[in-house]
Order: sequence, then structure tokens, then C-alpha cells
Amino acid sequence: MSQPALSGAVSALEESLGVTLLERTTRKVLLSPAGERLAVRAKAVLVEVGALLEEAEAVRAPFTGVLRLGVIPTVAPYLLPTVLRLVHDRYPHLDLQVHEEQTASLVDGLTSGRLDLLLLAVPLGVPGVVELPLFDEDFVLVTPLGHGLGGREGIPREALRKLKLLLLDEGHCLRDQALDICREAGREDAPVTTTAAGLSTLVQLVAGGLGVTLLPRTALKVETSRSTQLLTGYFANPAPTRRIALTMRTGAARGAEYEELAAALRAALRPLPVRVVDADAPTTPYATRPDASAAAAEAG
Repeated sequence: MSQPALSGAVSALEESLGVTLLERTTRKVLLSPAGERLAVRAKAVLVEVGALLEEAEAVRAPFTGVLRLGVIPTVAPYLLPTVLRLVHDRYPHLDLQVHEEQTASLVDGLTSGRLDLLLLAVPLGVPGVVELPLFDEDFVLVTPLGHGLGGREGIPREALRKLKLLLLDEGHCLRDQALDICREAGREDAPVTTTAAGLSTLVQLVAGGLGVTLLPRTALKVETSRSTQLLTGYFANPAPTRRIALTMRTGAARGAEYEELAAALRAALRPLPVRVVDADAPTTPYATRPDASAAAAEAG
């Protein structure tokens, strides 16, 4: 749009509204106080127009166009291969765009309209957000060679009270989950001695003998295969567990598509070491784990 045309459009809007929206000088143009107030409403109008266009597109052709998916770092490397393969095979006309960010940034992106769908640990407890549960997965204890709990089954949670536990940096939901597990086990002091930005670094610190850590089962094979200096221990039933879900905005225009995608993902994720949950399962951060020996056999 040319500058004269833009100026004419703004002048016409000012005349229609009966207020001055811009303060014009020879050097710059600023929003007037009235312009600043109305700009907030204008942004809301544009968001609703975008939703209208999105809904019209969804009605015309489901599973087409852009889908902006946000994923947390402790899920992305382990589940994205399954997600991408599913989308490629089943929804070839869907333009999937993946954004890996920490939970707080993802939730902000979802509620602001920057992202369409999130894949992360729940519960979030955020108003206006619907959680579509996918599966529960257990945490396991990763230790260096020679550690007393390495390779054991039936480890009591109380063992976490005295361990030198390595955690992710602040901002990762997995760190908060690990701290919650320690508190449930009766640990009163903060177990943090060394932190890492990602699970790969965390596991290498364990291999180097700096401590032990908690890993979700979906990350175990990928992260422990990089070192021969690691052992895995399994907790007694019920093991500490996290739930992974897709989340969307309440009343999302493409909500029916997202629910169908969640159902397809549940089926695709069954080969992984997880417990797929029903669509209407209540959200819970911890679940009862099946027999420890069966879980160990599943891990191979």
C-alpha cells in the first residue's frame, strides 16, 4: 500500500470515528491518546477476523493449511519422529510448523494466537485451554556405573531423599516435576547441585559420576545409548509419572481436527514405552505404574 493511500485511509477512518488517531509532525507520526485506546480494540478485531478466516478454511478442507505446533524440549526429540511420520502419511496437505520452547512461552503463544496446538506435560491449570490427554509415562532413575541403585527394580521413592540429584535449568517443567517427586518422597532440602540446559547434557553429567537424574521413559533409549557408563533403575509401583497431552484454546475453530489428530496420535504412540490414555481421562500428574518387571522387559 502506498503512503498517500495509507494516509487517505487513516484520514477516512478518523472522519468516520470522529476522533484523531494520529499526531502528525514533519518528522514523525505518533498515536494519539485516542489512537492508543482504539488500537487495543483494533488488535482484538484482527484476531477475530483471523479466527473467522481460519474457521472458513477448516470448513472448506480439514487438515490443510498451516498448523503451528509448540513442543517442550523434553518431548520434542523423542515424540516428533512419530508425530512427523503420522502427519506426512495421514495428512499430506497439512503444513506443520514446529516450535520448540519452554512451557511458559508455549502457553503464552497459544493464548495469544501465535501457536495453534501444544504438545507438553499437563496439567497446566490455565483458563481457556483444553487438554487432550495422550499418554502417561514413568520416570526412571539413571545412575553411573557402580551406583548402588543402578540396574535395580522396585526402588522406593524414599531413596530420593539422600541422592545427589542433577536437574534441568529453571523454566523446564521436567525440573518442577522432579522437585515435586522429591517432595512427595519426603525430601525437604533442595536437591540441586548441578543443572543442565538439556537432557543430553544431564545424562552425560551422570555418566561422568557427578550424580543421578530422573528421565521420562520416552527419553531413556535415546539418551542412554550415547554412553556405556550408565545404569537404569526402576521405581516400585506406583512409580512417579508424567502425563503428556495436546492442548488447544477453548472453542478453537479447528477443535474437531485437533481431537481427531489426538486420537490418531494415541494409536501411533502405542509402540512406545507409555500407557495411552482415553480421551476423557481425568488429568493427573501421577499414575500407577504396571508391574516393574514388565516395564523392565519392555525397556529391553
